[in-house]
Amino acid sequence: MTQIIVALAADHAGFSLKEKLKSEVESMNIKYIDLGTNNTDAVDYSDYGKKVAEVLVEGAVNRGVVICGTGIGISIAANRINSIRAAVCHDATTARLARLHNDANIISMGARIIGSEVAKECLRVFLSTPFEGGERHLRRIVKLG
Repeated sequence: MTQIIVALAADHAGFSLKEKLKSEVESMNIKYIDLGTNNTDAVDYSDYGKKVAEVLVEGAVNRGVVICGTGIGISIAANRINSIRAAVCHDATTARLARLHNDANIISMGARIIGSEVAKECLRVFLSTPFEGGERHLRRIVKLG
C-alpha cells in the first residue's frame, strides 16, 4: 500500500480545528502538509479548498482535509477541480461511506458543526478506510469526471 500523505487547509473559522487535526494525523504516523491559513484572521474558504485540490491533482499528496465553518463552502471550492471528490462528513459513518462507496479523496468538515473529538474520529476513519471498488461504484465515479 502507498504511504498516505495528507494536505490540510482551513479558513479562519476552521483554523483551530485544523491545528487539532494535525496532531491526530501525526499520531497515526501519517505525513502531512499544512496549506494554511495560519491564524484566525478572515480569509476566503474558496482559496483554501482550491489549494488542497490542486496539490492532490498534482500528486504531491493523495488525500486532503479541508475545514471551514460548515464544511460546505470549502468542499464546493475543492469539487470545482476535476477529479476531486470532496465529501462533507459529520460523523464516522459518513466518513467511512465517503471512502468505501465514493472513493472520496478529500474530507470536508464544519468547525461550527462538529466538535473536535467527532472530527478526529471522522479523520481516523477517512484515512484508514479503503475504497471498496467494484463495478457499481466505479461506474458512478467515472460519471463524476
